Amino acid sequence: MTGIRNVSTPPPTHLLHAVLDATAEAVLLCDDQGTILLANAAAHRLLPGLLTIREITDDPDSFDRELHGRPLRGRRQPVDDAHDVWTVHDCTDETARLAAIAEERERTAFLVEASRRLSASLHRGRCVRTTVELAAAHLADAAVVVLPPARHRVEWVRAVTGSRFETGVMKERDAESVPGLSEALAGFPPVPSRWLDQTQVPASLLPAGFGEIGALLVTPLPGNGVPAGALILARRAPGAFAESEELQARIFAARAGGAISAAVLYQDQVETTAILQADLLPPDLPHIDGLELAGAYRPAKDAARIGGDFYDAYPRTPSLSPSGTDAETMVVLGDVVGKGPKAAVLAGKVRQTLRALRLLEGRPEPLLRVLNQALMDPRDRTRFVTMVLASMVRDGDGWRVTAASGGHPPPLILRARGGVEAVPARGTLIGVTGPIRVETATVRLGPGDLLLLYSDGLFEARGGVGGRDAYGEDRLADSLASCRDMPAAAVVERLEQLVSDWINGAGHDDIAMLAVRVPPRISENGYHPASFRRAR
Repeated sequence: MTGIRNVSTPPPTHLLHAVLDATAEAVLLCDDQGTILLANAAAHRLLPGLLTIREITDDPDSFDRELHGRPLRGRRQPVDDAHDVWTVHDCTDETARLAAIAEERERTAFLVEASRRLSASLHRGRCVRTTVELAAAHLADAAVVVLPPARHRVEWVRAVTGSRFETGVMKERDAESVPGLSEALAGFPPVPSRWLDQTQVPASLLPAGFGEIGALLVTPLPGNGVPAGALILARRAPGAFAESEELQARIFAARAGGAISAAVLYQDQVETTAILQADLLPPDLPHIDGLELAGAYRPAKDAARIGGDFYDAYPRTPSLSPSGTDAETMVVLGDVVGKGPKAAVLAGKVRQTLRALRLLEGRPEPLLRVLNQALMDPRDRTRFVTMVLASMVRDGDGWRVTAASGGHPPPLILRARGGVEAVPARGTLIGVTGPIRVETATVRLGPGDLLLLYSDGLFEARGGVGGRDAYGEDRLADSLASCRDMPAAAVVERLEQLVSDWINGAGHDDIAMLAVRVPPRISENGYHPASFRRAR
């Protein structure tokens, strides 16, 4: 038989005391006036010198308070009419555990927010400014990003908690005097904060009036093979950064360095392709009365893989041929097969040829046929181009669009009322064979409707969970449908961001887009009717 036996003879007093002393909680036996009659060992340790429970609480049943630096929780249990038992629990460990959980949640939330803000831009300067602003707000009283030296000069960007960022330049030898900075810029692991002499930091590195530095931390900003710079954190309070704070700073620096490095790589690609494709993409689309135009071009990830995507827009132009038809307003987007300078050269040839031919022939179908003959090269049948042309003529409060395609993905129309339609223009590749097949399609764009021309790099971009799924034409149509009532520029920007999120830094082909929107009707009170739909 097991269990607790009832015994008629009570155990000795010393055994009762031993049982009470074995408990971790303080146990107090009090009379009806709160005077302590009996206390175990934990009570003597937590509440030394306490004579009555009323010295620490006026509540007859419970209390939660801090005493002697410890958070305590007390609860009363009546024994009889004249006696009560108080149990007092030391909540130090529990409080510390909850504080650690809250701190970890706060750190995680900060890193999530930092990642979101850092990934929102592919501009190096914005990434650097975001880095110092986040670091100054969450990691220290002041933060400085020091960029890699160039021509014996070092650029820096700094921020102080609650203030705007500042920029400046210092001599390379002055940067070398900052403890741990040379090592960080070289990509070596960070030196522990406790080993750094903060008094060696040049006063010019921090804003005037910052005061003495109580703690210093210097960590590299890891980049794509080479450091993207270094992050300096300064705190007024004395005492080195804790290990957990150093770890947090290193994790943040890794994300910031990755974002800055990605922005630098992207800018390098843009500069390289801008040189090679100077004649392919205009710096600005022309102003055409009655239309909104917006374009975007994103080169392939590898700066050496220069493709031949291009787009353009031409206002209405009188024909130079006595028997020719005036060249109506026209938009065009094309994609030259291949990569590198050869594709760029062919794209330039296509664009310049098209610019000249449309002065003689303004209709899309014959224009494509003439262009095909002009581009055919019997010595090289492996180079060709896909293209879509769309001539546009005013039609009341809208535009009549006649589209012709040379083996290119069909344009999409986002209707003002909602819904996406494909323009059924079809045809064969340009520059491969003799006579080509061209099937034109005529549609009408009403107020608020948008026409989107795009290259296949947009829907063939691979990413997603496994990094292998194509963005796809269905997803592209759904994404475009979500852009209802947006201006043309906003539509292009949103589609570009959605695809960027999809590929998540992976390689991709050139991506080009051209959006043409008919401005919506403006009511008598100056508002677009769609704004009332959104407000409801």
